[in-house]
Amino acid sequence: MNRWKNFTSGFVRENPVFGLYLGICSVLAVSTTINNALGMGVCVIITLLLSNVIISVMRDIVPNDIRIPVYIVIIASLVTVVEMLVNAFSPALAESLGTFISLIVVNCIILGRAEAFASKNGVVDSILDALGMGLGYTVSLLAMALIRQVIGTGVLEFTNPFDASQIIFSFTIIPSDFTVSLFSSAPGAFLTFGILAGLLAMYNGKKQEKAEAEAKAAKAAAAKAAAEAKLKEAK
Repeated sequence: MNRWKNFTSGFVRENPVFGLYLGICSVLAVSTTINNALGMGVCVIITLLLSNVIISVMRDIVPNDIRIPVYIVIIASLVTVVEMLVNAFSPALAESLGTFISLIVVNCIILGRAEAFASKNGVVDSILDALGMGLGYTVSLLAMALIRQVIGTGVLEFTNPFDASQIIFSFTIIPSDFTVSLFSSAPGAFLTFGILAGLLAMYNGKKQEKAEAEAKAAKAAAAKAAAEAKLKEAK
């Protein structure tokens, strides 16, 4: 297995949000600010990383008939710990994300990678898969939040996750008279998601067409070379 390819697949080729359409509910709901996006992304990365490692280690001892319930128990336990840590160290973030931290348990990305990858591969490969998919999810969430926050409010702002009163940076990019409040609401989330998913689909489509064209050209060249070699033999 190409480990670099495994790690990077979650960024573009198999992006969990815009490519595989997993975990969309949380993306649409919490992508109003980059604070929310980064907080949710970190929670998902931690949960995905630990669950992949545990499930990969246990893959040979868990009976096939009960593997899904076992995976859910492991994931639910990890999410509970993550939620407790967020409540303890970042109450403002916990309040902002609300029940969506708890809903990481049913996030399709977590259970999907456990079933499709961690249960079939070793610990190192499972770690790389978790990091790639987790970072891909986080980058997608940040892209959504960046667009929605800037267009919806005109301000790009990030506060200290451990102290909401401390503003790390705040820039006014669009004057308030030119902002589009739609992007701060649910319809704006769907619109932003649709645009970004469409752009990624176009990119992957063109990349696939290019790969198919190159493969076709290589096949034609090989066939031509074989025909020329046969002709030489005939002479």
